[in-house]
Amino acid sequence: MNLSCHSWAFNDLRLPEALGTIARMGFRYVDLGSGSHFNTVRAANPATRKAVFEELQADLEMFNLKLADVYLMLPRISISDDTKRRTDIALFKAVLPMLKALGAPGVTVSAGVVHPEDDEEAYQRTVTALQDMLDAAQKADLPLSVEPSLNSMVVSVEQMQTMLEAVEGLQLTLDWGHLMHEKVKNSDIEALLPHTRHIQVRQAAAGKLQMPFDKGKLNIEELYALLIDANYQGALSIEYMLSGWQKSHNVSMIDEIIQLRDALRGARESLRLTE
Repeated sequence: MNLSCHSWAFNDLRLPEALGTIARMGFRYVDLGSGSHFNTVRAANPATRKAVFEELQADLEMFNLKLADVYLMLPRISISDDTKRRTDIALFKAVLPMLKALGAPGVTVSAGVVHPEDDEEAYQRTVTALQDMLDAAQKADLPLSVEPSLNSMVVSVEQMQTMLEAVEGLQLTLDWGHLMHEKVKNSDIEALLPHTRHIQVRQAAAGKLQMPFDKGKLNIEELYALLIDANYQGALSIEYMLSGWQKSHNVSMIDEIIQLRDALRGARESLRLTE
């Protein structure tokens, strides 16, 4: 179970600086996502995609890092505006060859921005978009997963299970912070793990998306035991965020990442010794 670090923790730095910081903390795997470190529009543009690929490849090689996941934030796949929805789907398809060439083991997308319950067609629009994206990802030999998150079309366990049934072959990227925020029980998470490709963790609590290490409620030993029992084969990514989205606590990034890294390593070694 490889440990990764998400570059979103260092969105205030240029990508080479962010990757260098991550590498110096001892990581050999990194998560990238849409934003300042990965401009999806520029990566999809035929006039600039080669330059983007060469820059990313050189930066990863410079710091001896491999991709654990790439998150493409394309939230318009659920909206009623046909042009904007198709634009996001087209962007997704256009960057797949680059992600494959960079060695990404898979790609994560949003479930689309949440809509009011009286918009009865929003769910079907999302299903149709995800099916189209999954077909393209499978042709590129890249696993596709959706991340259930607040303010998206998929948040609850029931919504996750329904979406997995509707789009056969789709997988999950589970953000433990969102699960803890929504008070999802480990017994419910266990049933999702066979469908889970990637996992992101940080200290959090009920109603608190991001917390300092010493105030969070994530039980790291229970987390590792749960993943080992489920024979989870994906990466475990430490994901902290700079923004105060959903009133998440601003934390000292390097300090928090190192504390969580060491705790995860310690739990892993402890469980190995007891096997």
